[in-house]
Amino acid sequence: MTEIAITGASGRVGRQSIEAFDDETLTLFSHSESEDLDTETLEIANRDEFVEALEGQDVLIHLAANPSPRAEWDEVREPNVDGVYNAFHAAVENDLERVVFASSNHAVNMSNVVSPIRPESTVGKPDIVRPDDEMDPDTYYGVTKVFGEAMGHYYANRHGLDVVNLRIGWLLSEDELEDEVSDRDGAGERYARAMWLSPDDCQQVIRAAATTTLESTPLTAHGISDNSERFLSLSETMLELGYRPRDDSADVLGGQ
Repeated sequence: MTEIAITGASGRVGRQSIEAFDDETLTLFSHSESEDLDTETLEIANRDEFVEALEGQDVLIHLAANPSPRAEWDEVREPNVDGVYNAFHAAVENDLERVVFASSNHAVNMSNVVSPIRPESTVGKPDIVRPDDEMDPDTYYGVTKVFGEAMGHYYANRHGLDVVNLRIGWLLSEDELEDEVSDRDGAGERYARAMWLSPDDCQQVIRAAATTTLESTPLTAHGISDNSERFLSLSETMLELGYRPRDDSADVLGGQ
């Protein structure tokens, strides 16, 4: 039975990740105690603590981070840089088979935003982005995700670790998606329509990233729903991970 550790388990993506697994044994970590989840507290910036936490694990799904695309450098440096190094270091120290690193669309989104100060916006005719295109971070948060992907490349090539850099879109329920769009202008709506990741598709892509046999490592893949207005390519995720998204933001939002 595969032992899977999930950091950031009490967050939005973390909770969907828990729902993604049936037969695997999960060990859940969060920054602070959760009232409704059985999690262990973990300070990801503490290297020794991270190494100890991963003892006996096979796979790490590393979601813990400061998730704000508007955060300043000093707010993201410790959790999103030091914490990522510690995650890969702890994985190798404990002979884990795989790390799934939660990257982000913000690692490659600068050319498609309407303004550098509006990271959650999209121009009228965005460029298609494929996983092997040049990195293009739109924020300090995006810069830390570029760092995390680079760390994944290093550990895959240097230590033979299976690594999936999963660029996660915007996880929202259908009701939340409708609410977000109602409060946005055209550029914000285009972003929401392109980047939506439904809860069901989130569960599917997380499970695929953690369990699918990889033809090569590291693998960079986009994690969004099958949105007709997307500009992040899903071909590679579908081919390499067998991902079959079922939802489309256009079906939820229609012509609104």
